[in-house]
Amino acid sequence: MELTQLMEFNVHNPQIKSIDTLRSYLHVAMKIEHATLPPYLTALYSIHPSTNAAATHVLRAVVVEEMLHLALAANLLNAVGGEPDLTRPDFMASYPAYLPDGEKDFQVHLRAFSQDTIKTFLKIEGPAMAPNDEKRLLRRPDRRGLSFLAVCPADPDLHYYSIGEFYREIDHGLDYLEKQAQAKSKTIFTGPYELQVTSEYYYSGGGKLSPVTDLASASKAVALIIAQGEGEDQGVNGPDGELAHLYRYDQLLRGRYYQPAGPNHDKPGEPTGPQLTVDWNAVYPIKTDAKLANHTPGSELHAAAVAFNEGYAEFLQFLTHAFNGKPAMLLEAVPRMFVLRDRVNQLMRNPLADGSGLNAAPTFEVGPASARRA
Repeated sequence: MELTQLMEFNVHNPQIKSIDTLRSYLHVAMKIEHATLPPYLTALYSIHPSTNAAATHVLRAVVVEEMLHLALAANLLNAVGGEPDLTRPDFMASYPAYLPDGEKDFQVHLRAFSQDTIKTFLKIEGPAMAPNDEKRLLRRPDRRGLSFLAVCPADPDLHYYSIGEFYREIDHGLDYLEKQAQAKSKTIFTGPYELQVTSEYYYSGGGKLSPVTDLASASKAVALIIAQGEGEDQGVNGPDGELAHLYRYDQLLRGRYYQPAGPNHDKPGEPTGPQLTVDWNAVYPIKTDAKLANHTPGSELHAAAVAFNEGYAEFLQFLTHAFNGKPAMLLEAVPRMFVLRDRVNQLMRNPLADGSGLNAAPTFEVGPASARRA
């Protein structure tokens, strides 16, 4: 997505008119980026070990890049004087969660790797621009108690047409507020530089974790988040030349790799590279949207589910410290995310006691949800 295109919308009616509103949007941006991790990790962990090497690589690569997006959102928030906090009670989504898909919403579940799961991931990463300015913000159905992502922080009854539109609002807000500040010989980018997390602390393989210090670097960060998900308008690659998430997942359903970037790179939906073999049956039959309440307190599975949630809570605490002046902790936090697979295996390899024929799964009930242990 070109930066000029990002700026060509909603010029006369900005939703972000104050620095506090901008910070609230950026907090929601961090929630959105994080909310993809539990579904992607659940699908990844559900694949039988030593099988589906290609699919495992795809999922793992996307997870690592989603972490990059989370760090970029934290850099944006720090740059404008905010304080990233992944331990806030409202940070963790509960599943199923709802994401916008044009004028409708779709559910994102914690479920096993499957063709339907990958189709949902395509919706998460897919591009969608509102047909006109009036439809960029839509009133959502009343589903109290459920997690809605990409809502308008100023009015929770409204949600954006798509995640891309939500980020375009942020980009416009950054531009609007910075120009207002510069007219007074000031700037909105007042956050301490030492809070910025840079690429020396995180290597994603695609995209660079750059500091945010001014409007140009802020717009570049927003553009990377959008384009790395859906790819450029005319191709399958993001701005870094790497295959966009949308098309990484598309390969799995089509059973064929996209050719790498170049003058003759593949068109969307038309991969011409080598075959990509997927064994959709080499997966643990886990319960969708598993909860602690599925287990008897005191049982081994209940203890394993609690242990995973405690480990994931520690992971979020590490990230919070990393984004608040201790960036070196990011080097330790990310490996922890994958080490948690050992705890997941204790769940996914064992059937539930309810006779359903389904296996246990991580519940990701962290924060207020973690109190539901009885």
